This record gives sequence, structure tokens and C-alpha cells, in this order.
Amino acid sequence: MHQRAFFAAATFCLLYPAFACAETEWPQFRGPDGQGNVEQDAPLEWSEDSGVVWKTAIPGRGWSSPVVEGDRIWMTSAIERAADPEDLKERTKGSPTANAMALAAEVSLRVVCVDRKTGEVLHDEEVLHVEKPDPIHSLNSYASPTPVVEDGRLYCHFGCYGTVCLDTSDLSKIWEREFPNDHFVGPGSSPVLCDDLLVLTCDGGYKQYVVAVNKETGKTVWKKDRPPIRATNPDFRKSYCTPLVIEENGEKQIVIPGAQWIIAYAPEDGRAIWTFDHGAGFSLVPRPVVDDTHIYCCTGFIKANLLAIRRGGSGDVTKSHIEWYHGKQVPTQPSPILYDGRLFIVSDNGIGQCLDAETGEVIWKKRLAGNYSASPLLVGDRVYFFSREGTATVVDANSPKGDVVATSELDGGYMATPAVVDGQLIVRTETHLYAIGE
Repeated sequence: MHQRAFFAAATFCLLYPAFACAETEWPQFRGPDGQGNVEQDAPLEWSEDSGVVWKTAIPGRGWSSPVVEGDRIWMTSAIERAADPEDLKERTKGSPTANAMALAAEVSLRVVCVDRKTGEVLHDEEVLHVEKPDPIHSLNSYASPTPVVEDGRLYCHFGCYGTVCLDTSDLSKIWEREFPNDHFVGPGSSPVLCDDLLVLTCDGGYKQYVVAVNKETGKTVWKKDRPPIRATNPDFRKSYCTPLVIEENGEKQIVIPGAQWIIAYAPEDGRAIWTFDHGAGFSLVPRPVVDDTHIYCCTGFIKANLLAIRRGGSGDVTKSHIEWYHGKQVPTQPSPILYDGRLFIVSDNGIGQCLDAETGEVIWKKRLAGNYSASPLLVGDRVYFFSREGTATVVDANSPKGDVVATSELDGGYMATPAVVDGQLIVRTETHLYAIGE
């Protein structure tokens, strides 16, 4: 690993002891630290004919990322029975996204487990069954939130259709809950663990709230409504961001961007430690990233900005803690990456950028192949970008011009963010799961 990258990784673990920096597991969306930072090596180039240890077809459809515990890879999936096109037309009448919607007559929500050594499917089990589910966006799936795995338990969130805790030894159901929501375009936010809490973002069109449940029992510990939102159109009030747990002066905070507001919650009781009014943005997807001085958040649709908010505030920090914002070619789906004082982003339509994290100044900008939903990864001093068309582009993070180190192609497109375990890339495409590496 590059010496500076090693130092940055070691410093990160010291700054944020809330995160378990495990080298052999990938417990949640974007890995152990939740920010896509990989503390080991990974393959540089691959193809359908080279570098593939195994390739396994995954039943159904789902954009949840793979999570790994030991030799087991877990993900969720949905098997759909197609609905009548006329039913879709009627149920999406008047919606601004009607032409981009899809509908199932019924859907089987499932958990899939794959052996990490062989690629064999060990489990493909239905955990929830939904009759007449709501329409979803054609770029979404009914199984998009990434599960969380720890100590023999798997926590799966399917938005308003249900949240379940499973025993990974036999897939028995430990507890099950439902949290009403109106996603409009389908579920998106992934669950997060914070000590003994499982935290869920429920930002729908008509209801917006955050709930924390006891991870052992599923019982609600606290539930907090979001602050009032100026927008009256419910389509502009929804959001899909995954929380990020950080530490500030030895105390944990759960940072959750949503429509109009970015809020840091106290884990013990859900009180708002600080709030930031980012404007009229909605449908936020990118997960925040942090360094020791700032929190970096994207603001979603209408006007996508990347904000640098100074850490350590309390109350309303909208005017007092904004450091800078960047408003050109900011992603509405892929999350940012931080490395050595620089921020890396890729817009949905493939414009990659590197920004100075302290000032927001653009260091380089270039077009990358394809369109993007999956979030990038930082492996050592290289940034990996994964397109919906199946192209992976690796960029030298130290290069002042964003030099491309390698590009690789797979048959299926990337919607899910890959995992890295023991030097292997665990890659989920639209149809298959791959182990890439030695």
C-alpha cells in the first residue's frame, strides 16, 4: 500500500473508534467505516475471461450491496410477478416520474447467501411476501437497501414492506417490524447499527421520521419526526440517504441528510444535536463522508450541491458552519470518497472530479465511461468507479490530472457497490455475483 495511504488509514482508525476496522469482513453499505475506504489490496484489472475466481447467478433482482461475515456473503433480492401495464399507467397517473416507473403485481422479498470460497448459493429464502406493492422507479428495485451483518445476525430492511432480524445459522426470524412510509419510487435507505441500536431513515412523501430500535428485540427506543419542510409537494419531501455514525469529542452522532435538512442525532435519545438547512433539495441518496474537520454532504435533486460543513456545532449551524459548496456535476446517487485532503465524486452521467477538501477548488475534472449509481471505493491510493454499463475505471488518487490506471469490463452493469474482502472484489451486477482476484 502507498505509504501516505497507509498513514491516512491508520489515522482514520484513531480518529473514529466508533468504527470496527475489520480486515476480513464487510458488514454494511460502503464497508467497515461506511465511507468506502479499503485497508487492503484489491485486483486492478479483470474481465469475464480473466481474474474471475467464480461467477454465480443471483435469483431475482436487487441493488443491495453484498455484505460479508466470515465465509458467507449476504444480500437481498426480489422476485417479481409482472403487473398489467394498464395498472401501472393508472397508478402513476399525474406523477412527474410516471414514464420511469415500474410495477409488480406481487413480490417475494428474499435473502440470498453465497459461499465466499466456492460461489455456491447456500440460501435463497423468502422473508417477506408483498401483494400489490407500490410502483418503483425503473432504476430502483424492491430490494435496494443493503443489509447489516454482525455476530451471526442479519438485519434486512425493505422500506415500508418490513424490517427483519435473522439468525444467520438457520435464517430463523428473530424479530420483524413494519414502519409505514410512502417512498413514491421504492425503498432506498440502508439500515445502520450504532451500539445496541438499529437506525432506520423513513423519509417518505407524506411522513418523514427517523426511528431507532433495539437490535436484540426490534422494540422502538426512540422515534423523531423530521423538522418542518417548506416544500408542499410530497414528491419534494422524500429522501433515501443512509445514516453515518461519527464521533465528536468522544460522543457519537448519527448524521442523516434528508429533504431540506441535514441533522445529527444523539444515539441515546434521538435529540437533534445540530441541524443544517441545505435548501430545497430532495431525494438525497449519497451517504456523507467525514474527516477530522468537516462533514461533506450532497443535497439531492433540484440543485445538487456538495457541501462542506464544519464539525463541532450545536443548534442551527446553517450560517455559522458552512465552509464551502460546489454546485457543478454533483452526484445524486453515488457517494463521495475522501483521500489525503481531496474529495472524489462522479456525477450520475459520468463526470468525475477531484476537489480540494479544504477549499472546494476543483483539482481535475474528466469524463468517465458510462453512467453511475454505485458508489466508488478507495483502495490504497486508487479510486475505483463502477458504471451502470459494467465498466470499472481505476484512477490514481495522487495524480494531479486524474490519470486512469486501468479499466475493466463485465457483462452486467453495476448498481450495487462492491465489497473488498481478503484482497478479493465481491461484485454484484444486475444478474450475477463475482469473486474477482486470486
